[in-house]
Amino acid sequence: MAKFMVLYMANPTDFERMMRESTPEQQKKGMDAWMKWMGDHQASLVDGGAPLGKTRRVDASGVSDTKNGIGGYSIVQADSADAAAGMFRKDHPHLQMPGAWVEIIEIMQIPGM
Repeated sequence: MAKFMVLYMANPTDFERMMRESTPEQQKKGMDAWMKWMGDHQASLVDGGAPLGKTRRVDASGVSDTKNGIGGYSIVQADSADAAAGMFRKDHPHLQMPGAWVEIIEIMQIPGM
């Protein structure tokens, strides 16, 4: 089976608005949906992942704060990229947030390792 990095994406402004405006009841409903999805896909989850915080950019000029649309990650295993994508249908909890999407990237093996 191949492994895939799953990135939970959203426009940073939309994500911040959702976190600011959601009620405790909405947050619990969202977490319950996530826990159900994770339970339903437990056999394929290599690492359930976690939400991600602030981003620091490091380049030849130094270190700076930056923003991107990555809100969290998971690592899944599947027979193919299509099979991995099939776990993330329109009813996936992350996709209930307006403007959200999921990116699925195959983790390649390093030759000789």
